[in-house]
Amino acid sequence: MKHRPVANFFHVASLLMLLVAVAMLSAIATMHFAIHGAEVQVPALYGMTVAEARSLAAGLGLNLNVDNRYYSGDVAAGHILSQSPAPGTVVRREWRVRVAESLGPQKVEVPDTVGNEERVAALELRRVGLEVGATARLPYGMAAEGTVLAQDPPPHMQGIAQPSINLLVAAPDDEAPDGYVMPDLTGWPLAGAQTVLARVGIKTVTSKVEETAAGTGDAPLRFPAKPGSVTAQQPMPGARVYQNTPVRLTVAK
Repeated sequence: MKHRPVANFFHVASLLMLLVAVAMLSAIATMHFAIHGAEVQVPALYGMTVAEARSLAAGLGLNLNVDNRYYSGDVAAGHILSQSPAPGTVVRREWRVRVAESLGPQKVEVPDTVGNEERVAALELRRVGLEVGATARLPYGMAAEGTVLAQDPPPHMQGIAQPSINLLVAAPDDEAPDGYVMPDLTGWPLAGAQTVLARVGIKTVTSKVEETAAGTGDAPLRFPAKPGSVTAQQPMPGARVYQNTPVRLTVAK
């Protein structure tokens, strides 16, 4: 009879430990369900209309953002060209899925805005369904302040990727430049390309490659490519660059 209190104690302790274990397992299961129950797989949105993609994403608890719009000869206007994250990626609900929308084939001709006042150039671009991209200012005493000195893509260009035109605008001679629009130097003689960049204090690094049909560097090779001519560049045309931006030119042997 003396051992009964001790036995009862161990019995009660065992029951308590069992209850604690059950509670812990229940908590772990609840946490697992809460975490994984809030996860979804990103669906494949390519080729859908923006409205269809937005509806599908919303049904899964995801947010859809149209980040960019590009011309495409393969995907109809208003349909999804690309997405991020990729289809099948597991994400939390409320995750933001970024997509690019197709504008269909390019149907407008890039107007010539060089020589126009900046505001007039912007109006001319909007009139044909284009928009102003990056705008850089260059101290230039030979043109009135606000005059467009250069644009990229150039006038009458076909096959452009985005509906935006980058402008280089004249600023007063005493104004410090806030950056430049990187020109398209492919096809230029190396000396000429370096001279253009040197005028605004930008230095270049060059590398020479054999001419190949597949192209070299970050842009396809343009034939005929004369020895000593630029075949590729980094940064790409239209990018904003500064005097300390390293520019790499690839040159044909």
